[in-house]
Amino acid sequence: MNDPIHIALAGNPNAGKTTLFNHLTGARQHVGNYPGVTVEKKEGSHTYKEQNIRVVDLPGTYSLTAYSVEELVARDYLVNDRPDVVVNIVDAVNLERNLYLTCQFLELGVPLVIALNMVDAAEKRGISINTEVLSQLLGVPVLPIVARSGRGVPELLEAVVVCSQAAVDRPPTLLRYGSDIDQALRDVVPLIEANQLLADLYPPRWTALKILENDEQIISRVMRADAERGRHLLSRSETLTQHLQNTIDAYPEAVIADHRYGFIKSILRQGVVTRTFDEDRLYASDKIDKIVTHRAAGPLIMAAILFALYSFTFTWSGFLVEGLNHLFELLGAAAQSSLPNGPLKSMFISGVIDGVGGVFGFVPIIMFMFFGIAVLEDSGYLARVAFMMDRIFHFFGLHGSSVMPFIVSGGIAGGCAVPGVFAARTLRSPKERMATLLTVPFMNCGAKLPVLTLIIAAFFADHQAAYMFAATLVSWTVALLAAKFLRMTVLKGESTPFVMELPPYRFPTLRGLLTHTWERTWQYMKKAGTVILGISILLWAMMTYPGLPADKAQEFEAMRAVASDSEEQLQQIARQEAEAGLQHSLAGRIGIALEPISQYAGFDWRTNIALTGGFAAKEVIVSTLGTAYSLGETDPEDAAPLKERLATDPRWNPSTALAFLVFVMFYAPCFVTAVAIAKESGSWKWAAFSIGFNTLLAYSLAVMIFQVGRLVG
Repeated sequence: MNDPIHIALAGNPNAGKTTLFNHLTGARQHVGNYPGVTVEKKEGSHTYKEQNIRVVDLPGTYSLTAYSVEELVARDYLVNDRPDVVVNIVDAVNLERNLYLTCQFLELGVPLVIALNMVDAAEKRGISINTEVLSQLLGVPVLPIVARSGRGVPELLEAVVVCSQAAVDRPPTLLRYGSDIDQALRDVVPLIEANQLLADLYPPRWTALKILENDEQIISRVMRADAERGRHLLSRSETLTQHLQNTIDAYPEAVIADHRYGFIKSILRQGVVTRTFDEDRLYASDKIDKIVTHRAAGPLIMAAILFALYSFTFTWSGFLVEGLNHLFELLGAAAQSSLPNGPLKSMFISGVIDGVGGVFGFVPIIMFMFFGIAVLEDSGYLARVAFMMDRIFHFFGLHGSSVMPFIVSGGIAGGCAVPGVFAARTLRSPKERMATLLTVPFMNCGAKLPVLTLIIAAFFADHQAAYMFAATLVSWTVALLAAKFLRMTVLKGESTPFVMELPPYRFPTLRGLLTHTWERTWQYMKKAGTVILGISILLWAMMTYPGLPADKAQEFEAMRAVASDSEEQLQQIARQEAEAGLQHSLAGRIGIALEPISQYAGFDWRTNIALTGGFAAKEVIVSTLGTAYSLGETDPEDAAPLKERLATDPRWNPSTALAFLVFVMFYAPCFVTAVAIAKESGSWKWAAFSIGFNTLLAYSLAVMIFQVGRLVG
């Protein structure tokens, strides 16, 4: 006979756990107490096909968070005694409530088999449960049983034996808990992993969740293991708690519970539960979802909401944008008249005011956009967008869980590809995960927004909201087509089932909306004032030095001597000299060297300079264009905003503008995103592939748009 299999029966009170225990063990059981507590401990044995099974009936519990002695005993037993298989008894009549404990078993990563008990009672109430679909979505065996009569128990035991003999451990399931808690987990988990805190007992992410849930037992264990790092983890948890209190008036444990129930609701809505009668009592969220996630009406509502977001943004931010542009015009004029001629003046006007000022000028648009996105996120609607997109994503070879990385990356304009890349780590399939990593940079992140806004305002001012809406649709379409291509070529493989948590709808609080808006806007402003400022000055230097050769400088001196009496000729010579100086600079030489290739997309050497700078950060494109046109042939006394300079430049037209927009949307990810892709994929080869593949695709699309535009005039 084989070695005994050690199984633990776990589940909610009154789920039929003890009934199953008695059916399995009969008279072969004994009852005692767990050490140090009065909680009853039941053990017994059962023989199935000559396989001896040791059965332990754990105390009934609703959760693995240690709020009661029973919960503490159950959790400690699972962690310390490590049974070969945990049999989770789930009441089929109260499936949603019982699966809450199941979620925590999945996150803990224990070997799990689900016994769906009392299916006869569920059938009498008109409830039919598709166990095959439920098993596929949860990733663990689900067997229907009636513990009282023994129906389905042999099949359950067969699944237990198979599970115990599996050679591969089941990895913990990674659920998402909203942007605030997910960010806290990204901060805390690496510290736990690096210092191996409780690593012999719990998965690092599970330990992090318990700390954020303020689980006293886990916190005390962490403090005993490493007090200094424990205090740091507690400080991060307190920061999160305060933030959630200020924004949505909730504690982390409540938000985590909401998202777990959202996860469960998402599962149950995917053909798992069907009823033969109308359900009269629906929660408010369910009633709303019947409309907003409707197969036909849902996408139309989603499109209308996104268009309304862009209309709101451009309608209400316009006067602030004009005001900021006017402010920077005044600063430029003041600097022009007060500073002495020389490199410092050029750097301050062209590198700082025209460069960074061009980026800061879009702060109002960014702010209003973030406010609208905060409304959608805090209300719970963004999760519904992901749910509706699942069917589409599967068609293109992506997982439904890829939707959230896309949204985080700017699927609704304004995100960032870096957290989008990290968010893809929750995908189980390596191929789907890699396809997601490589396509999230196609989204219109917050860094691209100033570029899109600049070009649309310059050439399509009468239809700004429509063009931004179209840019969003195009970014999703190209990303999905690229994903389909990758999944059919370098990343072939089967799709895995989709599970997406649907948190309940909330009324966003004004304080929470303002806090989220300010946090994201401040991050943008801080980046513009630090990273972009530094890159703008560096690019100014590249566009200024080494300057004109001596013979060229002498030619312009001679021209000035001849035209010394004509102010108009002197200004013309100054513009020509500035143009020549920019062309002979390091950046100018790079731009000119690329022009034989870029001309087919309608890009001149100035545009090439800006796009090259965009490899560092996409926001730099605006500042570099501002600097290039400030240093170039335009009138140095002309302080007109950059959009007016582009709109009146003969080398720019709507075809060039559209080609430029598409290229910026899809060419190589910024350097930080490339680093994130390399880290998450485990190889710089994939980061290099992303840079090359994206740039080639963007160039092909830009050339096609520009050439078609030329043909149609």
